[in-house]
Amino acid sequence: MRKITNEELGRPSAGEFARMEKMPVAVVLDNVRSMQNVGAFFRTADAFAVERIALCGITATPPNREIHKTALGAELTVAWDYFAATTDCIAALRAQGYLIYVVEQVEGAVMLDEFRPRPGQKYALVFGNEVDGVAQEVVDAADGAIEIPQAGTKHSVNVSVAGGVVLWNFFWQVRPKR
Repeated sequence: MRKITNEELGRPSAGEFARMEKMPVAVVLDNVRSMQNVGAFFRTADAFAVERIALCGITATPPNREIHKTALGAELTVAWDYFAATTDCIAALRAQGYLIYVVEQVEGAVMLDEFRPRPGQKYALVFGNEVDGVAQEVVDAADGAIEIPQAGTKHSVNVSVAGGVVLWNFFWQVRPKR
């Protein structure tokens, strides 16, 4: 085996990425504390061609050196908005036709491996604070919940890892055509 060079990967330019079809998913970060987690979400959103990220509450926004360390420039290619209140963000996304799903351990959550996105439907996926998770008022405003099946003793993963797992699951099911 030979490693593929960056030139051989066929990566789109920033301009091409801006014009290409995106996965019909918006990521909502509900009071995420760590700027490294925010940066990791930008990088993952770029990798899976997410439509946009909504940064809410105490979640840091670009430009920021700490976000850039993990985003590696993806904060410049992925569209983003800021909302002081996550509930305001959810209301705005719902008005644009998104179904709102929190990624959280709640009663009635659908396990990720059993969740099937509907073709043509837009989804907003809400990820919560590293300690407290998604705020209850946000859970109350959601259309549903998705839980990541886990087998270990902790029953939790880092929020940016959760983002990678959930976004990959959506990507393989509804990936945009290239």
